[in-house]
Amino acid sequence: MEPIHKVLPRIAIPLFRDDALILLRPPGAKRGGQGHHLFLGRDHNEGYLASDVNLEGKRPGILVVHEWWGLNDYARKRARMLAELGYTALAVDMFGDGKTTDHPEEAGKFAMESMRSLDTARARFMAAYNLLKEQPGVDGERIGAIGYCFGGGVVLEMARTGADLRGVVSFHGSLGTQTPAERGAVKARLLVCSGGDDSFVTPDQVEQFKKEMNEAGVAYTFENFPGAKHAFTNPDADTYAEKYGLAVGYNKAADEKSWADMRAFFQEVLVR
Repeated sequence: MEPIHKVLPRIAIPLFRDDALILLRPPGAKRGGQGHHLFLGRDHNEGYLASDVNLEGKRPGILVVHEWWGLNDYARKRARMLAELGYTALAVDMFGDGKTTDHPEEAGKFAMESMRSLDTARARFMAAYNLLKEQPGVDGERIGAIGYCFGGGVVLEMARTGADLRGVVSFHGSLGTQTPAERGAVKARLLVCSGGDDSFVTPDQVEQFKKEMNEAGVAYTFENFPGAKHAFTNPDADTYAEKYGLAVGYNKAADEKSWADMRAFFQEVLVR
């Protein structure tokens, strides 16, 4: 096991167990919206919890699932952005060991391995879900989830399996599945934000997804953003496109509109 102080250099005492998620808080943390790291001993999972400690009373919690690059600064930034909106957000490590990469070949391997067993992936997701519910100040009856690219597909899969989520938002996430939603199984309302020029998501996949949701009686909204490519919410997408020749690209208008749509969606399903 890698010493925790290497992963979390600001932590004075290395806390870990083999069967539980441990919340690690830097000593002397200042008040205000901030993030704290988490560590899961059994699978060497990391996580990142963001909240505004100035807020009083119970508030909704939102899980954040990263792109196929892993739990990196982008996922942590989105967690902090949710904290600024008054939510407690937990960015989840779906790969284990805090693995991250900036190479698409390695990213693809990480993503494939993490979803090889849906049961294992769900167990990892639900461990984070349960930890978030237990946090002081979190209303365990009002939990949502968002995901980006790989993570967008993950949160949709978790909704399909019946995870007790009030709302799920997928940003340029994969839509296909080996386990289609069954009528009555999906508890969450869904908001799917997809790029009109996303070559990773074909028109046929979009239609199959809508057909699946309609047949299962799922309450969902599908937002299409014309001209937006895959990864349209990530400002680093243009760098990846240039470096690796990927068909991805940042789209400021689509990024801001999809975030606004998410805010309105969660206001309705989590806050009211």
